[in-house]
Amino acid sequence: MVACKYPVILVHGLMIRHTKRFKSFGKIENVLDNEGHNVYVSTHDGFGSIENNAEQLKEYVLKVLDETGAEKVNLIGHSKGGLDSKYLITHLGMEDKIASLTTLSTPHKGSIIASSIWKLPLWLKKIIAFFINTFYRILGDKHPDAMRACDQLRSVDESEETLGFSEKVYCQSYSTTLERGRDCFLMALPHKIYKHFENVDNDGLVSRESAKFGNYRGECLDISVSHAQIVDFASRKSQKEKIYDFYKKLCRELEEMGF
Repeated sequence: MVACKYPVILVHGLMIRHTKRFKSFGKIENVLDNEGHNVYVSTHDGFGSIENNAEQLKEYVLKVLDETGAEKVNLIGHSKGGLDSKYLITHLGMEDKIASLTTLSTPHKGSIIASSIWKLPLWLKKIIAFFINTFYRILGDKHPDAMRACDQLRSVDESEETLGFSEKVYCQSYSTTLERGRDCFLMALPHKIYKHFENVDNDGLVSRESAKFGNYRGECLDISVSHAQIVDFASRKSQKEKIYDFYKKLCRELEEMGF
């Protein structure tokens, strides 16, 4: 059993908080740990802006480096976690500390769902944001900002897509596709909304095209899997082993590349 050269940090997305009772990546952390990899899960805000979450992620990365004595880490970012990780590398001077960045179902080109929510009346958005921020502050968020987070997920800064990341960081991406709404009760409604506004392959929140970044590796799995299921949330028994196998293969490839 061979492990990655550098520690692996799983970076969760929007609405999720990693705690002892709720694991943001389900059993995936344990699966990779059993494979011999040195695995950590980030603990940044669930509803923070990209900038604030990136700052928190930077502190976490530096903590992991200090604890392990490693020179770099491998980042695997799901959904908005991929955007937070990109900002960490491009704006916070961490490119020398990151060996690789793998994004899973990350809305690099925005999300129709976020755009749809943004069209709500301003007064309604402010009320919703107030309650979300209050709730997540109780859960432990340091700087919840639902309005800013939604805005960032709907819009795309084209300059960000053409930065041409430093050659020091290997970047790759994967997408997921929910073939039928009934395949995931949690993503059924947003999947239908997505199809209504833009009839393209998507996982309920992010389209395949939007998930492409760096070296696009294709679909995580060759079966129907939603935005939530790929991180072992609301996944079916028939999917779990394939999901775990994907992460094991992913880390095995990073190890083979010297990461």
